[in-house]
Amino acid sequence: MPATAPPPADSLRGAVARLAGELQAGRVYRREDLARLSTAVDRHLRELVATGTLKKLAQGLYYAPKQSSFGPLPPADEQVVGGFLRDKNFLVFSPSAYNAVGLGTTQLYNRTLVYNHKRHGVFRLGNRQFEFRMKPRFPKKLTPEFLYVDLLNNLEELAEDRDAVVRQARNKLPSFDLVRLQRAADSFGSVATRKRLREWAGA
Repeated sequence: MPATAPPPADSLRGAVARLAGELQAGRVYRREDLARLSTAVDRHLRELVATGTLKKLAQGLYYAPKQSSFGPLPPADEQVVGGFLRDKNFLVFSPSAYNAVGLGTTQLYNRTLVYNHKRHGVFRLGNRQFEFRMKPRFPKKLTPEFLYVDLLNNLEELAEDRDAVVRQARNKLPSFDLVRLQRAADSFGSVATRKRLREWAGA
């Protein structure tokens, strides 16, 4: 049987229409956020999803899509992760960001890492997979020093010639602000990374 199109959003009536009117395009909502605005939240959520007013990302997690001339836009990673964690303290990035440090890495990774304090594991949220890793510390935003340190932390995961990356990292060391790099290593480096950098600095 051919797939049936969802009913138009303007077919919403009464309480569910009032709930739809409270939604902000581009925002991620948890079920409990919307339960405060509805007397029959599960039925209303089903209706909102059926009309495309909301998209379901995961159990209890929804997105009010922004519309563009090309159709609905996907939610920002930060919105999705913040809604999932119920927290703003996390760092989202792709290992492809290592390429910006100039250590000869060129691989593009179809992975999204989330350093955080709450969850560990791979979770599918909407049509994306996020790899959550619990870390004691991470910066609020990416810096060259953090990426340099984090790359050395994760050498075993690189789809690169690791020996060549290590040689390039050692050669690149003098180009960094060594005070900031040492601070990043102290805050975010593994024991092996800190040891490696001490040996390079003392050579």
